[in-house]
Amino acid sequence: MPLNSIGNLTELRSLSLRSNSLSGLLPPDIGSCTELRILNLENNNFSGSIPTTFFNLNNLIRVSLSGNRFSGEISDAFNNLTRMRTLYLENNNFSGSLPDLKNLSQLNEFNVSFNRLTGSIPSSLNQFSASSFLGNSLCGSLSPCPENNNITNQSDKLSSGAIAGIVIGSIIGFCILLLVLFMLVRSFYRSKKSFRQVNVSPTPNQVVSSPHDSIATENHDIEDVFSDKKVRVCDDSTKGMVYFGESFEVFGLEDLLMASAEVLGKGLTGTTYKAYLDSDVEVVVKRLRNVCVSEEEFRAKMEVSGGIGHGNLVPLRAYYYGREEKLVVYDSMPTSLYAVLHGEGVSKEALTWVIRSRIALGVANGIEYLHSLGPKVTHGNIKSSNILLTHYYDAYLSEFGITQLISSTSNSKMSGYYAPEVTDIRNVSQKADVYSFGTVLLELLTGKNPSSVINDEGIDLPKWVKCIVQERGTTQVFDPELIRFQNCDEEQMVSLLHLAISCTSQHPERRPPMADTTRRIKEIVM
Repeated sequence: MPLNSIGNLTELRSLSLRSNSLSGLLPPDIGSCTELRILNLENNNFSGSIPTTFFNLNNLIRVSLSGNRFSGEISDAFNNLTRMRTLYLENNNFSGSLPDLKNLSQLNEFNVSFNRLTGSIPSSLNQFSASSFLGNSLCGSLSPCPENNNITNQSDKLSSGAIAGIVIGSIIGFCILLLVLFMLVRSFYRSKKSFRQVNVSPTPNQVVSSPHDSIATENHDIEDVFSDKKVRVCDDSTKGMVYFGESFEVFGLEDLLMASAEVLGKGLTGTTYKAYLDSDVEVVVKRLRNVCVSEEEFRAKMEVSGGIGHGNLVPLRAYYYGREEKLVVYDSMPTSLYAVLHGEGVSKEALTWVIRSRIALGVANGIEYLHSLGPKVTHGNIKSSNILLTHYYDAYLSEFGITQLISSTSNSKMSGYYAPEVTDIRNVSQKADVYSFGTVLLELLTGKNPSSVINDEGIDLPKWVKCIVQERGTTQVFDPELIRFQNCDEEQMVSLLHLAISCTSQHPERRPPMADTTRRIKEIVM
């Protein structure tokens, strides 16, 4: 990053340069960007220490410097950044002890794993899980510090006063718990009846993607109507934002249009962005293209999607229907299965068999739930880029039902996941969903990208696997990255491979139902 350049952007509020090949020192003039709230430099090659001017940025809310080569001590001056809520410093070369970040009272996301830190963990950071400190030589709340022999051990027995204090404290705590439960119940019933008025006046050129792709809107008086399942925001002609979810923080269309955003990917259904809102909320916004259904049908599909809730499905949080734009909004997740299997640089990760099998089971649970809602309910676009992962590799399936809104394309087969009988991506059967899931299983087992295996001769990943199994044997198809782990269970892997081959049969009637597939996975891996 060149010197004396970024410091000129004094009104900059959000900067994301993640996953590039930037190197060198972080320029000191970054301290001039005093309006900066979000800074994401993760997965680059920055080195050296953090300049002292960095700590002039007292409006910072979210900072990610992970996946670089920053070194030196983590400065106590981070306490100057009192608005900080997220601080990711993992996978660097920081050394020394952890400072006591007692001034960061709003900090709720923190990670310094895999550095060279030593000493004890300050009490101000005890709220964070052990995974936030892995890969260091830290002690304290995670592993006890060496005992000082000069300190006299106190009696293991409690005094009568201490026992009385514990009893009294327990009684008081129980009373407080009852009071909190009462307040929560009362608040719940009140929330059903509440509503508020909002005015939204977006300007035509403020868009999520680019200046020439404007959203045509009018000024609306918008009413948020809270119900058991969702929060609606709409104008008299029902062309406003519609929200789902009781607890989700409501943002306006204007907030989306003004948010800084980065492109996550482009596909058959449209372009996907990660939007950073001023309220410290990250959301994923999908800008749909080639929508071929009427407004009434579009809204009906969204109502169905917004009402579906499951622990392995990414919930639909909001949508917008306009004359020229159709947007859907989801929760943001750290990464996707595609990124960790096929990404470049630090985005790619070596996943153990335990993690891969857990991902497979999570996705299977989500698909089985969708199929249980009715014989015509399908996902329609199951692929690794639509399988999102948390930091702990919990799997969530996203974008269910979106392909039913999009005009068919001759390029749909090029994705590598669609069953051979699929000729229209708007009409994908449950058996075709099973085929797509089977392809994901093969992707987990082989480490190969289904889209890149396809050639002019029609050899896709399922056909390639079957050929290799017949010619060279079962174990020859497994991902070398998977085999090198000592705890991989080859018997489980072979069993799951046979299940995947069954799911990707060329004949739909030979594919097992999703409920049977999920049950079989549980039998194999649990």
